[in-house]
Amino acid sequence: MTTQIPTSTPYAWPHDASLSPTTTALLIIDMQRDFLTTGGYLSAQGYPLTRFQALIPPLVSLLSTFRRASFPVFHTREGHAAHGATISSRERHRSRINGGEIGSQGPLGKLLVRGERGHDIVPELQPLPREPVVDKPGRSAFANTELDAMLRARGIRNLVVCGVTAEACVSSTVREASDRGYDVLVVEDGVESVSDELRVWSLEALKVEGGLFGVTGNKREVIEAIESWVSINQ
Repeated sequence: MTTQIPTSTPYAWPHDASLSPTTTALLIIDMQRDFLTTGGYLSAQGYPLTRFQALIPPLVSLLSTFRRASFPVFHTREGHAAHGATISSRERHRSRINGGEIGSQGPLGKLLVRGERGHDIVPELQPLPREPVVDKPGRSAFANTELDAMLRARGIRNLVVCGVTAEACVSSTVREASDRGYDVLVVEDGVESVSDELRVWSLEALKVEGGLFGVTGNKREVIEAIESWVSINQ
């Protein structure tokens, strides 16, 4: 039998009622120390971290549900190689404006550099050995990565997306996923932004024209749908 999330907006997701571990994956975007921990990139940029840290418990709950149901889970991390060749001059210029230049030294190591302590995913959401971690040099998880190839190899066509930030890496990833034909649900209470206004705008922008880039739904509904699938198919 099939399962959908009927209260997702603007349509019941997935559109073809194909929710299952063979078609659907959880994609957790950039829950790294550099974005959630004092001394990381985001705090060096001058943003308060409380709203981002509050996101950890809901995502732990979401991740635990997907794991118990044996649905695939993918994680992403934003960061650059230690040699810095992927950091463009524009990116260096842009990032230093607020005092947190990418590649500069911070309390957690060089900001947004792979292999540094700040680049790692927070302990509460550490990937299991079977869960792929996609390292990306920019915002979209599809740009200059093997994510698309990994998803297609598994037959995945539906994505549940959560993480940070809604206006940047989440939005960029979802928009590109849409162009590649994936049916995307963004967890409304599973993403965060540097401001309430940006978070609201980012979520609304995804849903224009009947779900141009995807749909949104809340964590409880997603968990209930996954648990319903298990109860029906066990």
